[in-house]
Amino acid sequence: MRMLLAALLFLAQPVLANPLADLVAGTEARAPQLAGVVGVVADRRGIIRSEAHGLADIASGRRLSPDSVIRVASISKLVVAIAAWRLVEQGRLDPDADVSATLGWRLRHPGHPDAPVTLRQLLSHTSGIVDGPGYAFALEERLQDRLTPQHWGPGAPGGRFEYANLNYGIIATVMEAATGERFDRLMTRLVLAPLKIDGGYNWQGASDAAVARAAVLYRKGRDETAWNSAGPWVPQVDDLKGLRPACPVRSNAGCDLAAYVPGANGTLFSPQGGLRISLTDLARIGQVLLRGGELGGVRLLKPGTVKAMFTPVWQAGGPVPGDDYHGQMLCYGAGPQCLSGKPGATDQPVAGAGWWGHLGEAYGLLAGLWVDREKGRVIVYALTGSSDDPFRYPHLASAFSSAEDIIMAELAR
Repeated sequence: MRMLLAALLFLAQPVLANPLADLVAGTEARAPQLAGVVGVVADRRGIIRSEAHGLADIASGRRLSPDSVIRVASISKLVVAIAAWRLVEQGRLDPDADVSATLGWRLRHPGHPDAPVTLRQLLSHTSGIVDGPGYAFALEERLQDRLTPQHWGPGAPGGRFEYANLNYGIIATVMEAATGERFDRLMTRLVLAPLKIDGGYNWQGASDAAVARAAVLYRKGRDETAWNSAGPWVPQVDDLKGLRPACPVRSNAGCDLAAYVPGANGTLFSPQGGLRISLTDLARIGQVLLRGGELGGVRLLKPGTVKAMFTPVWQAGGPVPGDDYHGQMLCYGAGPQCLSGKPGATDQPVAGAGWWGHLGEAYGLLAGLWVDREKGRVIVYALTGSSDDPFRYPHLASAFSSAEDIIMAELAR
């Protein structure tokens, strides 16, 4: 009798809603339906919450999981910054020296020819570089030949903030020139292999097992200009069907990577956005930063270096000229983005925390890696596709998409 009563009481308990599951089910009216969501929360000791909802591959019915390998877009930049700072610690690079000496050619703003461009400026998007005519160049091209006057903004290096993917293509080229190693191999040696992370930039260095766990990124519609919320999910990137891409780089004349000279064109392996990694492993990157540069007995960075990364280089004092991110970026360090922490600021999906990390947005994905050093937590999330323009929905807590505000609030609670 008591067992029956206990069972009835259990069944009578209210079923707690899961906002992440609701977003995938399409039952959350404040945001568009999502193809999938992954969320991971960690502290200094390990992962304390990990979940996924939706499908990694809709055509095959393969489920999304925290170990699915995802193209995490601009979060890739933060991992590049860790590698660059490792080279600083090794004496290979100087954060405040003219990078021209390492490149072997003169990198100068045509309007400010006497102002040197430094690694710290490139890391913090204060170099004067803009994306302009493009930021990804082909295997047979040299970076110095592709830079044009249109790749420079109105401000002198070291002044105005302007977020540009090309900054990280230049950083990758500087890293190659300093070491003589190809960027993808550098990233494996300096960051991924020491942490036993099975991933890589444009899939380079990732195992076949990681390729088999690839999460397809989706939109409902052809691309971000042609939404069709009533239509089918359309693959945008990494619809691999278990097969490694034949050529991991842009090329107009074959794919002979052995002939590439490191230091010629670091944009090749998409340093600005091409990292494929699971969110479980991405949370471990966050733990490294949370723990002052060390994880599991492996020290990637000195605590003082992490402090230098987590020191604002630029902070908005008001409206940002030419802001393409609509108030999401108001503070930036030497690699990571910092959420300003100011009351009422537009970059606060979860108030009351000094978050450092980075956003990701591309091919239907919206993602974030955020470290709260004061409360000792790491939050990582990725939504793998949206049925409608996620920024068409009214904002909730911040200038982030409403879906991200909902996800962050749930993971931070």
